[in-house]
Amino acid sequence: MAQQLLLLLPAPSRAFSKPLPSPPPSTLSSLSRRHRVSVSVAARRDLLRCGMKRSGLVAELEIAKDKEPQSRRANGIFWILLLNFGVYVADHLFQIQQIKALYLYHACPTWYQFVTSTFCHANWNHLSSNLFFVYIFGKLVEEDEGNFALWMSYILTGAGANLISWLVLPTSSVSLGASGAVFGLFTISVLVKMSWDWRKILEVLILGQFVVEKVMEAARATTITGQSFQVNNIAHVSGALIGAALVFLVSRIPFSSNDGSPKTTKETNK
Repeated sequence: MAQQLLLLLPAPSRAFSKPLPSPPPSTLSSLSRRHRVSVSVAARRDLLRCGMKRSGLVAELEIAKDKEPQSRRANGIFWILLLNFGVYVADHLFQIQQIKALYLYHACPTWYQFVTSTFCHANWNHLSSNLFFVYIFGKLVEEDEGNFALWMSYILTGAGANLISWLVLPTSSVSLGASGAVFGLFTISVLVKMSWDWRKILEVLILGQFVVEKVMEAARATTITGQSFQVNNIAHVSGALIGAALVFLVSRIPFSSNDGSPKTTKETNK
C-alpha cells in the first residue's frame, strides 16, 4: 500500500499574526517626496534620451534636405546657355567661317541645320534676349522634368519650329536663333504646372501675355529674308504648339510605379 507522509510543522507564533504597525505620517511624506524626486529624475532622463534621439533624427533630416537640392540641381540649362554663347563667340568674335554652315538655309537645307541653327544668333541683342528666356523657362522645365526632358524639349521644339518655317517661308530665307525653343519651353513650363484652379489660370493668362509681348519685342533677326532681318513669328507660334503637343503626348504615355502597377498618366506616377 502506498504510504502517505505527513510533515508536521510548528504553529506560527502570535508575533507574526499581529498586524504590522503603520509608519508615522512624517515618514510617509518623506517617502512620497523621495518617490516624486526619483520619478522626476527618471522623467528627465527619458526626456534627455528622447531629445538625443530627436536631435539625431533632425540632423539626419537636415543632411537629407541638404542633399536633395544637390541631386535636383539644374545643370543642363547652363550647358545649353554655354553652348549658345560659345557658338556666338566663335561666329562673331573669332569669325570662324564653318559656323555659317550651322545656319538653316531654306534653299538647300541639311538635316542637322534644323537643330544647329537653334544655337546660332545674328547679333548680341538677339542672343541676350533669347538666353534670358531660355534660362527662365528652361530651368523650370529641368527642375520639374529633369535634364533629359530639358534637352529633348529644347531640340524638338526648336527643330520643329525651324521645320515649319522652312515649309512656309520663301527659299531665300535663312533661319537662326532659339526663339522657337523659347516659346516651346515656355508652353511646357506652364502646362506641366497647370491646374483647373481659377487662380492658376488667371496667373497663366497674365504671365503668358506678358511673356509673349516681351519675347516678341526682344526676338530680332531670327530669320534673314533677302538682305533684311525679320522676326520669324511662324517659329514662335510653331514652337509653342509643338511644346503643347509634347506635353499632351507625354501625358498619354503609361508609366509604371515601383510596385509594378500600371499608371495611365505621368501625374499618377508622382
